[in-house]
Amino acid sequence: MNIPGNIWRDKHGVCHVDGKDREEVVELMGYAHGKDRGMQMLLMRILGQGRTSELLDSSDEMLEIDKFFRRMNWAGSTSLEVDKFSPAAKGVADAYNRGVTKALSEKIPWEFKLFGYKPEPWRTEDSVLISRMIGYLTLAQSQGEMERLLIELVQAGVDAQRLEELFPGILGELDVDLIKKIKLQERIVSPASLWNIAAPIMMASNNWAVSGQKTTSGKPILANDPHLEVNRLPNVWYEMVLKTKDRYAMGGTMPGVPAILVGRNPDLAWSATYTFMDSTDSWIEQCKNGSYLREPEKWLKFTERVEMIKRKNKDTVTVVFYENDHGVLEGNPYEEGHYIATAWAPSLSGAVTFNSFVKMWDAKTVKEGMDILGYVESTWNFVLADTQGNIGYQMSGLMPKRREGISGFVPLPSWEAKNNWQGFEKPEDLPRCYNPPSGYFVTTNQDLNEFGKVSPINAGMGPYRSDRVGKLLAENNKINCEYMYKIQHDVFSTQAESFMKILAPLLPHSEKVKILKDWDLEYSADSEGAYLFDQFIKELYRLVFGENGFGRDAACYLDEHTGTFNDFYINFDRILLSEDSLWFGGKKREDLYLQASENALKEPPRKWGDARKLVLTNIFFSGKLPRFLGFDRGPVTIIGSLATPHQGQIFQSAGRQTSFAPSFRMVTDLSTDDIYTNMSGGPSDRRFSKWYCSDLDNWMTGKYKKIGIDPGQEKILFQ
Repeated sequence: MNIPGNIWRDKHGVCHVDGKDREEVVELMGYAHGKDRGMQMLLMRILGQGRTSELLDSSDEMLEIDKFFRRMNWAGSTSLEVDKFSPAAKGVADAYNRGVTKALSEKIPWEFKLFGYKPEPWRTEDSVLISRMIGYLTLAQSQGEMERLLIELVQAGVDAQRLEELFPGILGELDVDLIKKIKLQERIVSPASLWNIAAPIMMASNNWAVSGQKTTSGKPILANDPHLEVNRLPNVWYEMVLKTKDRYAMGGTMPGVPAILVGRNPDLAWSATYTFMDSTDSWIEQCKNGSYLREPEKWLKFTERVEMIKRKNKDTVTVVFYENDHGVLEGNPYEEGHYIATAWAPSLSGAVTFNSFVKMWDAKTVKEGMDILGYVESTWNFVLADTQGNIGYQMSGLMPKRREGISGFVPLPSWEAKNNWQGFEKPEDLPRCYNPPSGYFVTTNQDLNEFGKVSPINAGMGPYRSDRVGKLLAENNKINCEYMYKIQHDVFSTQAESFMKILAPLLPHSEKVKILKDWDLEYSADSEGAYLFDQFIKELYRLVFGENGFGRDAACYLDEHTGTFNDFYINFDRILLSEDSLWFGGKKREDLYLQASENALKEPPRKWGDARKLVLTNIFFSGKLPRFLGFDRGPVTIIGSLATPHQGQIFQSAGRQTSFAPSFRMVTDLSTDDIYTNMSGGPSDRRFSKWYCSDLDNWMTGKYKKIGIDPGQEKILFQ
């Protein structure tokens, strides 16, 4: 590997690699990841293996983190997937491993030297592990939490009629009496352990493509801005340009995975958002004496998996997990009772996903890309565009086949064989669209079931962002990259528009009320109206779903400490916007709105930006070092809300402040070989590197940098 001449930075610090073939550039990619993001990669691997107590921190909190990852057991089955890699994928993975291992052999991140940890060589199994973590954490996991919330609501006495209003059409065969028997081990409305130190919190995103019929260049333009946790350093994304003699690929990578996850090659561009496909199911297990019931009256023993968690300077902890064909049991089957076992469809994924992304290097058309990406095992909305003028959409993911009338949202009796999965749906039956008549396609985590032969989404985000983006695209037939930037920064809320149509006529006249009534519905940093409306909507949620529902304390906790109201707000908004509901407790909707507004307007108005500040903290030290050392940056102001194209969410999660905002913005016009981007951070995880936060100012001010393959651009030594 001829490192000095083949790997370099452009003036923005973005890493470029040149090689004779794909394997050589991927080896250099691994080297770049290991040099610039070695700390991030090693921390992710340790976390996913459930070894934080052994190698870093033996606190009780870290023990709970390790238990979570040992329970998921993603590291325990990776070798089986590696054996299924295609020859091309194996060659790419082996090359990547060589590059990462070389980088780490030259210099171990000093953070790990403090703990006496000498990292093992990077293996393909490690990349499979990280791909599973990316696909599950806070994504598929949030679906499981909503299904758990259903159980909690049933056990709290919420009647079936109100549940049907909250979860319309997906409660087939809900057995209230049986669900009340379930012994839950962990509850949503009790504090969770902080397990996501290195792993990014991921959730919402926008992507869209516009055909050449609506652009000034005559070629399609594609945009993507994944909304992840931005109050972390380094940023989860790492930008790269990979180039051989006759081909290139560039865009966003995630260190640990040898692929361009969102980006483009000379012919095709692709982007991703999360789908909210229901790929996580729970079954009710009746247990006694270490066994579980199967029909007809057959008791089978659980498989017992014993995990030994080593702890620095403390005794080893032994944990036993009980497993069967429905996943891992939440509970002790030797204590008689009903428990749940939960399975995530892609829990044994890896090979097919890697084989697919390797093919994207040579993909040339939207149709080809759709056929490739449809087989990715975790759940994503891929929007694509090609130089031939085509645009398209393809959902990916392993969608379980369930019997008719069963959504997968309600936990069903495990002892009835009819409730088992019957394999997975075909990619071509998942939602997809090719060259829509409108000339554009938008995904913002909304319900996209209408585009499929099957319906993968039970509970998703609302259509507020997609409605706004679609309106802005529909009204312009001379779209360019600058217009895409404008949309990515748009802070107009169609959610607020819907609520204010009801609220505004009810409000009395006063100076403070005038601020809210005259609000332009934009969540800009200097808006006082945005702040007052946010107080109103929170009060309305707590009033309707707290005092009239499952308790104000529980509603406050869900609002302040979980993503439930943030992720699945349309389920709740649908009720709040309806003229009448059982959740109103016999009161009129207008009276509830007025009461909520009176409570909200007791607070003095503030500028939205003053209430939306974040410090970006180093993932290794988690804000424990003095600010003057420079590991943490900010505070920065987050504009937007959960329902604006520029999403801006801030809340407490597992005891710390977290966020959803555009972590990485990308726009590319297929008439050129360039992409335009910015991100909340920089290329390096090294605090004393000039590239640690080199793109943060661009991200904050909305300035986009140009990344391309122009051979005449300035080359900076990669070090």
